[in-house]
Amino acid sequence: MLRKLAWMLLVIMLIGVIAGCSSEESDASPEPTETETTNDDAKEESPVEDEATSDDKVSVEFWHGMGGELGEALDALVDKYNESQDGVEVVSEYQGSYEELLTKFRSVGGTADAPALVQVFEVGTKYMIDSGYITPVQEWIDKDNYDASKLEGNILSYYTVDGSLYSMPFNSSTPVLLYNKDAFEEVGLDPENPPTTFKEIMEAAEKLTTDDRYGFSILGHGWFFEQLLSTQGADYVNNDNGRSDVATEALFNGEEGLRAFEWINEMNKAGTFGYFGSSWDDVRAAFQAGQVAMYLDSSAGTRATVDNASFEVGSGFVPYADEVERNGVIIGGGSIWMANGISEEEQAAAFDFMKFLQTPEVQAEWHLATGYFAINPAAYDEAIVSEVHEEYPQLRVPIEQLQATKPGTATQGALISVFPESRQLVVTALENMLQGMEPKEALEQAAEGTNRAIEIANRTSGQ
Repeated sequence: MLRKLAWMLLVIMLIGVIAGCSSEESDASPEPTETETTNDDAKEESPVEDEATSDDKVSVEFWHGMGGELGEALDALVDKYNESQDGVEVVSEYQGSYEELLTKFRSVGGTADAPALVQVFEVGTKYMIDSGYITPVQEWIDKDNYDASKLEGNILSYYTVDGSLYSMPFNSSTPVLLYNKDAFEEVGLDPENPPTTFKEIMEAAEKLTTDDRYGFSILGHGWFFEQLLSTQGADYVNNDNGRSDVATEALFNGEEGLRAFEWINEMNKAGTFGYFGSSWDDVRAAFQAGQVAMYLDSSAGTRATVDNASFEVGSGFVPYADEVERNGVIIGGGSIWMANGISEEEQAAAFDFMKFLQTPEVQAEWHLATGYFAINPAAYDEAIVSEVHEEYPQLRVPIEQLQATKPGTATQGALISVFPESRQLVVTALENMLQGMEPKEALEQAAEGTNRAIEIANRTSGQ
């Protein structure tokens, strides 16, 4: 018991480190677009009986981390579900950032005060599995004979461990290359064919760089470094990215990680790489102001960037190293977890809401309102989606990139409880390198810090 308490205290300290990206409010804060959909099909698919009166409704408390316009889009879906049937009432409650949300859930997990459903960012997956506070959603998939195969496989894989889906994906995104098509034309680059490899990015950045414009930029966020590893088919930590056994050692300082750092370092020394810090708003503002011609962003921010730019914006796949074949990307964002301290009746109601969220109609609305992927690919066939994709072809590129991703532990993503701290160590390493430290030394320091954090976490948790 003491060891478990010590482990929980450790996680509390580690979770305070900014994890970002996956808080997609770090990872993405797109301007939602008003959409109109009917709820007739959603009503038909909901198995909850309409016989109950309002007094008989099962109440499902749902904690989430969607603030601002994202929260408004989520609340609209909750209202639509509540209106679609008479047996369940979902009460959505914004709990702050993902870090704040997880801290609050940890304080009540396993008690009667815990919510039935809680949204958690993807790097909190390992903690949630080990917490003892949740019921794997796979249990209800099996009970209900729910066909999860109709959902996006490359998104499900992140939250699947040992063959079981632990949480229901909800808000998911990947990185995407956004570039200034007008600037491409100015320097003789083909605006319809963005660079795809490290070398091609370097060559394009050199042509695009002027006295007042950098050719390329990457946000100071560990999520993007993880993508540069996954595109090369490289794991972040050992033991199959922590999926075949508990991770004990960082692998990101291997040749693939060094290749990515050296690539950035070479552009930085050449003056073609601009660094705008770790604020999503700052790098987006730099791009929209014409201070940088290409950068990596979240797919969930694509539409807002297109709308806010005074020039034509193009989108492309995340670049990969010339020495390898492209493997693909890891999803970011969050998923919805079911608490285990609630009654079976509440769990059944909670699962019904989860299923509602995955219907094509609802996913189409969520995709268009926020920019996140549709967890159910059938949503892309909805008329309202086809119309918007025709107007914004940039939105199709991240979808194609995700669907072209090769399954494997590299693209499935790492499972470590100290991910937030490790990400910050990588950002520190990146900034040290940009200030003159050798790439190998900077990366080794991040790996050593990650190894110490993993060792402490494993020892205190008894793993």
